[in-house]
Amino acid sequence: MASIADTALPLLPLFAPAFTPATFRRAQLLAVACILTTGRRTVSNLLRTAGRLAVGAPSSYHRVLSQARWSGLRLAALLSRFLIGHCWPAGTIPLVGDDTVSEHRGQKVHGKARHRDPVRSSHSYTAWRWGHKWVALAVRVRFPFASRPWALPVLVALYRSPEDNRRRGRPHRTPAQLLQLLLRVLLRWFPDRHFVVAGDQNYGSHEMASLAPRTHNRLHVVSKPHPNANLYEPPPAYAGTGRPRAKGAKLPAPQQVVATAGRTRLNVAWYGGGRRDVGVVTGTGHWYKSGKGLVPVRWVYVHDLTGTHRDEYFYSTDVAMTAQQVIESYTARWNVETTFAELRACLGLETTRGRCQQTVLRAEPCLFGLYSVVALWFEQLPAERQAETGVEWEGKQGVTFSDALTAVRRWLWADGVFTTAGHDTAFAKLPEPFRQALLRALAPAA
Repeated sequence: MASIADTALPLLPLFAPAFTPATFRRAQLLAVACILTTGRRTVSNLLRTAGRLAVGAPSSYHRVLSQARWSGLRLAALLSRFLIGHCWPAGTIPLVGDDTVSEHRGQKVHGKARHRDPVRSSHSYTAWRWGHKWVALAVRVRFPFASRPWALPVLVALYRSPEDNRRRGRPHRTPAQLLQLLLRVLLRWFPDRHFVVAGDQNYGSHEMASLAPRTHNRLHVVSKPHPNANLYEPPPAYAGTGRPRAKGAKLPAPQQVVATAGRTRLNVAWYGGGRRDVGVVTGTGHWYKSGKGLVPVRWVYVHDLTGTHRDEYFYSTDVAMTAQQVIESYTARWNVETTFAELRACLGLETTRGRCQQTVLRAEPCLFGLYSVVALWFEQLPAERQAETGVEWEGKQGVTFSDALTAVRRWLWADGVFTTAGHDTAFAKLPEPFRQALLRALAPAA
């Protein structure tokens, strides 16, 4: 276990302040075992992978999630400070906010509810899943080895259904309100930094847009407005008599402007990392909602000139952004969907089996954080270790998360587990072809 701790430097020891020394040793081994395991991420299965490296009673590892005293919020703070300091030491930090549903069976699972599954649903069919809905806030990072940006989660919150909140006597929070809470936490951790967050139409409400003025424009929002959004001029100066006006003259809705305006041709970064020629129309105005005030926005209409994508409207609360910047900020949001898919396929999201409150609120959020740790870990590997990514095929561009996970696994097995006392001599005696075959079997390409 000491060898694994040394090999894990410099990332895992960053989280030691969040634990007691005894709990950290167990939490660290569970994190390494979670990376090495290729099946379900239950604690019992992780201990099977760790084998004799898991010193102590198995129940002491189960208690790390269910009973041990440590703060997930403090873990998120440590991860956020390292990730942003390492990847975005200066400039505006791009964020992505979204939610995903993880299935969790069982009659007595804390926080379980029935949620609409957006991946399996369509316009004519709604798929429902019993489990947890997680609202995730991720930092968008472009690595030199990848062909597209990666969305690395740093904060996660569990959405609770209205029935569950009513039963427990708590005020109900929508996913958009939970995302606002996560954003306020991040703003508090980084009082001198500026952010721009992209979210889909579920996070495109006036309430979400109004967050920008309340943060003194340290945070701006990019999302989708309604084509008939109420836009106005700013209110005129107070005349000194009567009530001050809340808004100025009415402006045409974006849909009305698009019907008659000419379109500008742009080549922009598109969903999935490619580029696309589009025709755009853009304008500015103050978005109004009764009782909620005005929010200055720049709206952008986008028409895909290839004809394969539907027309869309985007907006940004930063009116200084160009139309291209607004479009590319939103289309880069799609990378968080790839993160959710890779979390399921590579790190076993939905395979945890915790039922009590502490375990539910810790197990899957830790998997979200582990995704970011693996990506940062891979970036710090030596070049020869980064090359051990498994599958190569003609036309492949860049490194995927499954490639990064494969390389980190092989590095941990070769330089961590097999270098511990009792294994190092035997492993060194194996012929090189057999050692490589063994590593491919232990760390298969996902």
